[in-house]
Amino acid sequence: MTILFINGSPNKNGKTVTLAQKLLKNQEYEILHLVDYKLYAYGQDFSDDQFNEVIQKVFTADTLVIGSPVYWHSINGLIRNFLDRQYDVVEDELVGKKLYFIFQGSAPTQEVLEMGEYTMRRYAGLYGLDYLGMVNQ
Repeated sequence: MTILFINGSPNKNGKTVTLAQKLLKNQEYEILHLVDYKLYAYGQDFSDDQFNEVIQKVFTADTLVIGSPVYWHSINGLIRNFLDRQYDVVEDELVGKKLYFIFQGSAPTQEVLEMGEYTMRRYAGLYGLDYLGMVNQ
């Protein structure tokens, strides 16, 4: 089983990564830092876009752990863009994969946590992932 942690934080050593390390303790996993890739907005077409490289890593994993800090009361832009870019690209490649969501911030309200949970449940439902829950701090 392969595990891919998709880090949406621009901080490669921050709290989002720390939570992932706790969740994935004693397991082998690969980290994909979205900040390291050029992922243009949905509908844009630039030759240096690296979305195909990112999505191929996603397709090969059995378990996805998506991590986002809370910015402006929601999932951050790197994760939003990553999710948006899958529209019209992903068909059945994610069906049956496991999904965990890490959501952290200094003091997310219950509404913010519920919005993050809603987004991940919708994402999982749309693409047939087995959503196993949210870890938050």
